[in-house]
Amino acid sequence: MKKLLYLTFILVLGSSEILAQSNPAITNWIINTSGIKGRYYTKGNSTPQTMNDDANVQKVQYSTNWVYISATGVPAYPTGPFLDKNPSVTTNQNAIFRFPLNPEKNTGTPTKTKPGNIGNFINGVALFDYRDGASWDNANQKLAGGPLMGSGDGVWNRDAVIAERIGFDCSKGHPAQGNYHHHQNPSAFNLDKVVVSNVCDLYAADGLYIIDETKHSPLIGYAYDGYPIYGAYGYKNADGSGGVVRIKSGYQLRNITQRTTYYDGTDVTDGPDVNSTYPIGTFREDYEFIVHSGQEDYLDIHNGRFCVTPEYPNGTYAYFCTVDENWNSAYPYAVGPTYYGVVSGGKVNSINEQVSEYKPSNTSVVNALLENEVVLYPNPAGDLTAIQVPMVQQGNYHIEVFDINGKMVHESWLWQGSTIAYIDTKTLYAGTYLVRIALGDAVINKKLSIQH
Repeated sequence: MKKLLYLTFILVLGSSEILAQSNPAITNWIINTSGIKGRYYTKGNSTPQTMNDDANVQKVQYSTNWVYISATGVPAYPTGPFLDKNPSVTTNQNAIFRFPLNPEKNTGTPTKTKPGNIGNFINGVALFDYRDGASWDNANQKLAGGPLMGSGDGVWNRDAVIAERIGFDCSKGHPAQGNYHHHQNPSAFNLDKVVVSNVCDLYAADGLYIIDETKHSPLIGYAYDGYPIYGAYGYKNADGSGGVVRIKSGYQLRNITQRTTYYDGTDVTDGPDVNSTYPIGTFREDYEFIVHSGQEDYLDIHNGRFCVTPEYPNGTYAYFCTVDENWNSAYPYAVGPTYYGVVSGGKVNSINEQVSEYKPSNTSVVNALLENEVVLYPNPAGDLTAIQVPMVQQGNYHIEVFDINGKMVHESWLWQGSTIAYIDTKTLYAGTYLVRIALGDAVINKKLSIQH
């Protein structure tokens, strides 16, 4: 009997280990293995300060049906400042988030996304939906609720990505009562093709990943229904064929001058007329969903599709963080306004079942450096260049710059969970330099030309 029980234990343990090694919902979180702390900017100071709180995810645990993520909600990339007089700052959430390992399609009435967390990015940072909590108050002919205080009608709901742009930091995030979050594609403003915010000019940051139109975007998070969230680019066709293209939102702005009905014809409490104060796109209800039959690079009403991805070669339902042709965020931004699946995940107070802890191997971290394309841009450089890693990386890169005589003239780090390290080249003489980028024993060397 003892031998039988022992054998059963080994089989269960073995199957759990196989699950951990193969399920992307377990293996793709950025676990803080180096003690990296969060960083933040204060207004007027272009040097980020270091927090006392650890960045990224602290622990990943799993059972047969669930994965549990312990995280501070603090990213490795610098946060702030928030220039809309937001009194909040990024603070440690000390939270546990649960996601189903076997997500299910919701065959009933779709579940609407709610204010607050609707998922998490792989660094533990919260994902919010389109809203900021403010809506039109028709009786008083003004906006109310959310950061404006009071209560609106909840019929014409303000779009946070548009309304709160001045309050987003360089990485397109901001905190709500300390809970730092992204409503949208988590890449830096200054890396978009058309830059719509100048906050990065003084407070340079990066974000969770860099858009690369030549590659399938990385897996960057999970929604509370357990389905993965990807960046802006994917395979054109659901079966993985057709090359890599920008994955497009199925929503478009309505052609209206008055806000009296929804796009499906429902007669609702009036909102303000479309004008210079409340232009089209101010409210979520300014959009309509269009079915794009036969165009698989357009997403469904939940902002997702069933498709093949690098992490799911057999296919999965997946959400995408949508952007337009200029790489500016495109509604509904990530997930929503309804979920595709059964929403069973979310924040929990404790873990009440037996779990195993997942720990990434050193080999997988080193391979990330070898497989990812590391880019110096601009090169030739003038006053500044950046080292960019298009895919999310799992370790700290040690960066050294050497002149032609072999003298080290610059040393810095590209921290785990970040995608860009900036090098100030204005103090260096014009000429050719060697940039050495190392992760453990793995090394990449790049030539850098500086021209003033």
